[in-house]
This record gives sequence, structure tokens and C-alpha cells, in this order.
Amino acid sequence: MDTPDLGSYDLVVVGGTLAGLSLAVQAREAGLGRLLIVEPDESVAAPEVVGQHALTVEYQAPVLSIEPGEVGMVVTTERFTTTATAVALADRAELASPSPDYPIPDVIADRVHLVPPDIDLSGSDVLVVGVDDGAAEEALRVAGMGGGVVVSLGGADLAHFSRLASRKLLRLEAERQATILWSAQPAAIEELGGFPMVDFGDRRTPSLQFDHVVFRVPPTPLVTSAGEVAADAALFAIGPAPVDDQAVHLSPGEAWDVIRALRFGDLPEPPPTTHVPGGEVEAIEALRQQHYNATITRFDRAHSDLWLLRVHPDRGDTTHLAGQYASLGLGYWEPRVDAARESNLDDVWEKLIRRSYSISSPIIEASGYLAEDDPHELEFYVVLVPPGDDRVPGLTPRLALKSPGDRIFLGTKVAGRYTLAHVTDPQTQILYLATGTGEAPHNAMLGELLRKGHTGTIISVVSVRYRRDLAYDGTHRQLADRFANYHYLPLVTREPDTPKRYIQETLRDGTIAGMFPGGLDPAVTHVFACGNPAMLGLPEAGSDGEVVFPQPEGVAEILAGMGFTIDRRGVTGNVHFEEYW
Repeated sequence: MDTPDLGSYDLVVVGGTLAGLSLAVQAREAGLGRLLIVEPDESVAAPEVVGQHALTVEYQAPVLSIEPGEVGMVVTTERFTTTATAVALADRAELASPSPDYPIPDVIADRVHLVPPDIDLSGSDVLVVGVDDGAAEEALRVAGMGGGVVVSLGGADLAHFSRLASRKLLRLEAERQATILWSAQPAAIEELGGFPMVDFGDRRTPSLQFDHVVFRVPPTPLVTSAGEVAADAALFAIGPAPVDDQAVHLSPGEAWDVIRALRFGDLPEPPPTTHVPGGEVEAIEALRQQHYNATITRFDRAHSDLWLLRVHPDRGDTTHLAGQYASLGLGYWEPRVDAARESNLDDVWEKLIRRSYSISSPIIEASGYLAEDDPHELEFYVVLVPPGDDRVPGLTPRLALKSPGDRIFLGTKVAGRYTLAHVTDPQTQILYLATGTGEAPHNAMLGELLRKGHTGTIISVVSVRYRRDLAYDGTHRQLADRFANYHYLPLVTREPDTPKRYIQETLRDGTIAGMFPGGLDPAVTHVFACGNPAMLGLPEAGSDGEVVFPQPEGVAEILAGMGFTIDRRGVTGNVHFEEYW
């Protein structure tokens, strides 16, 4: 039976998977005109993307054949025929992953899968192992069923994931629908009670038991540059797509760069930092060697947008006072986790983005002992800053793609006046007030006070949006159990099952005062407040010289009304502030 001819296209993408949609969006953004997505089923992986980018999709069109034609490739489906300059196969492949290099006990063979299992995984704990879009799509599938998901990426570079897949994966983690083991990979799978027990082969990731383990590892090595592909290639397989030997396998993250270079070289060149073309790798490495002077030794994600990292400088020690800050930096040449782009990127591409961060502290070691200051590295507490209508943050979207072992810039000077210099009496009451990552300097101060045997009551109040944003929560609770003079008050403002409370309210209603044996007495108390300027409410001098507090009321005005004195230039007080942005 003859099928209608839809005419010719520049690019035909077979499969509305995350990889296929991402490829189509990138092609559209690059200016490619004639673009068609052929979807064998009734829906695509992310329907909202189709409308956002005006993509053309032909649904329920299983592909029968793809053959070379007189001009380009001829794609024949059950519903129509079309020709294309290039064809990208990104349909949902069920190709088997390579078997792991360790044995799987026969008794759990039906629970360790080299292809996605066609079973109901709702209520099951599932480990997904992979390195690209296959892992992300399987994690989304299991989470959509209502299963618990842990994703083991084994140090995989997010650059190998399509843009949509990386975003969806990070969103799963942010919404606590999945746990991502960024560096861990199974080293062995044993049987325990009829279920897989997975050993990850490192001390920081304990052995975990699952109902099922699903491998989504590409069976074919993925090409990452146009230089490795024949110049006349026109049929491409994106990720683990089922293809014949004529197709070129490409990783989802680099697919468009390769296809563009080979088949659409007349399109305008992409910005140098969107993806790193092969010709710029040496230049970027030279810039890293020129500017970077430290190594990230630890990168723990409380969730996708909140991190604890440690940095080891190449030279010199890291001596500092608790509460001080240091600067971190990355080059504009580094890739971003989001699709934003600085307006002047071409002008600043070879420069560093630097930002100062208060130095935090682990406070307590895994052994249970109070942590000593490590003279060889610094700990930082960092939150991902998303782009807004009037700003494109530079550093944290690039830092989001880093891992232990990666290089970074660390400022040589540690500075700051937000310290314990005014706390000279070990019986002084201490109150810490923080929003979000503003608790970082307080953690360093807290560790120092406890190591020195401070006997006065210490209270740490931390306000965040969601419970998952309390990265040091377990540490604080452990300290409160061990030290009778330490108390911890976490506040959340956006949890649906918890009443919203702000720091200002706990000062006004006496909650904090009631936690001190003698109340909140200015004569024996020092207050340290760090974080959101709205929480701080720092005063300014009015036209007549009087102090003017901003509205709504911040803690500065509340404390001043209680008889506290704000510490500022020329005035020694007992309330100390640091704005965190």
C-alpha cells in the first residue's frame, strides 16, 4: 500500500523520548527550519516541550524502514514517507545492557534486570544503574509507578545526558522522589533474604538492599566528537536506540553538536560555552591550569540544589577565624547546569567568576568526636541560584556540574570581621539566627566554642523553606543530645504539614527567650544573625541622623527594642550581622 509523501525535512527525529525532544529543541534553537519528530506511540516523554518550542510531531507512526535515497535518507512509516538530510533514532530502546563484571547469584536473577522489567514496580525499592538518558528515563518510569528510586551514576558526566533528561533527573531528586548516588557504582551484588544486596565498594556509600536492580548502560560505546564520525554520516542513534550497523551512536548530551557539525555546517556557530567543541578542549584545559589553584575533595548533595563541599588548596594552609569567608571561582568557559546564558558571555569567556562564601564546618566527625580545624581544606555550604528575569547567576550553575577531584579557584586571602572576637567570657549566652546557608559561619563558630568548653547556653535557630534544606539537621540534633548547653531550633516556612514560622515571630512571642535559663538578657548575650536581608532588617541613617529600620520588621529592630545594641562601625554592640547576598 502506497503511503503519502510528506516531502523533505532537514532533520527527522524518530522517537519523542527525552533525548529526541532535547535534540529537536536544540536544532530549533540553532535555527534549523524543517524539523519533524516521528513518534511510534500516542504521546511523547514531555508533551509540554512540543508547544513551548513549536515542534511538529507525527504520532502513531511506527517506522518500517530507513534507507538511503537519491537525496538524503528516506524514512517510511506505516502512515507516510519522507526524506531528510539527517535522521536521528531516539526511540525507546529495550536493548540489553552489558552484563556486569561480577557474578549475579542465580536465586536473585529475576530481580537483576539488563532490560527494563515489564512488571509493576509500585511500592518497590529499585536501583537504576546507568550513565546517560537511559538511567534518567528508567528512574522517571519507576517513580511514575510509585516506586522508590535510587540512581547510581558512577561519576557519569551530566554532559552525556540530554538537557531534558538532566533537568528531569535533578527535579526528581529535588522533589525527593529519587536519591542520586553521583559517584557510587555497584561493585558487587549478593543475595540476602532473597533480595539483591548491593555493595558500592566505598566507605561513604553503605551497602543497600533493593527489591530490583535495573541496568540501563549503553551496549555500544558512544561517540563524543564529529572527528570520530565519517563525514558522510546521515543516520545517527542517540543513546541506546535499536539500529543497524550503518548508524553512528552518539551520547544524548553531545548528539546535536556532532550532527550539526557534519550535516548543518552552514548554521551560525554556537556560543563557545554551550557545549565544548573538540577544537576548544585544549584551550579550556590551559585556562584551567592557568587559573585554578585548588581541588574539590568532597561534594555532598543534600539535594540537587544544596551542597556541602570541601576544597583543598595546592599551596599554603587554610588557617582562619571561625566566621570568616573565602572566595571560590570558576571560569565562564565551564558548562552550566541550566540553559541560561550571560548576555556578555563572548567578552568574559576567558575570565573567572568569583564569589565569597563563609567557611562552614562539619562540627562533628563521623567518629563522634568534635571536628578539629583541618589546616589543609575548607568546607563550604552552597545553594544553587536559579536564573531570574533580571539576573543570570554565573558561579553556582557551573559549580553544580562539579565532582570530587575537579579543579577550582580558591582565593588566597581569608577575611571577615564576623567572628567571635567579642565573646571573651565562656559563660556568655550565644544566639545564632540564620536563614538557609547563612548558618555556615555559625557552624564554624559553634564548633570552636564547643571545642573550647564554652559553658554558656548556645542556641542555633535556622529558617529554611523545606525540611530537605536543613543539610546540617542531623549534626545539630546530635550536638543537642551530647551537650546540655546547646539547643537547636529549625524553622520551615513552606512545608504543607507544618505551620509557617519566621525567626522574627520566635523573638516576638518569647519562644527563643524561653530557651535561655535567664531569658534573652542583653547584659549576658551576644546575637549573631546571618542570611536574608529581609530577616536581618539592618537600619540606615535617616536624613536627620536618626536610625531608620526597614519594613517589614527585621530582627535588628526587634532586638533593639529589647535593649540590645547593634554592632556597627564606631559602635561596639552585642548584635552582629552578616548579609548573605
